Amino acid sequence: MRKNSIKNTRVNAEVQRELSNILRGGIKDPRVAPMTSVVAVEVAPDLKTCKAYISVLGDEKMQQDTIKGLQSAEGYIRRELARTINMRNTPEIKFIMDQSIEYGVNISRKIDEVTRDLKKDGADE
Repeated sequence: MRKNSIKNTRVNAEVQRELSNILRGGIKDPRVAPMTSVVAVEVAPDLKTCKAYISVLGDEKMQQDTIKGLQSAEGYIRRELARTINMRNTPEIKFIMDQSIEYGVNISRKIDEVTRDLKKDGADE
């Protein structure tokens, strides 16, 4: 199976949807932040491994605690994933922190500051 085949794309989308549901409703670990979302999922073509890109709204410590909490709950998450998705193999999940949303918000804030300064300079002249 090619990496970007239609089947692999469908598996990625289904795993991402179910991971989001599990994180939203099933994790009771206090280390996992309530504002945690699954940004993307990459399941290997052999269905043995999975990279889950996680975004957390909060500071650096909250992000690290969330990753540790998710790693400790990986067994529970895999069991729930196997129960909800009918796949030959339930992939081993590796959680990776995704900084893209935070980066986008930071860039947007900087653009707003620059445009505000430009409007202020234009009004002074």
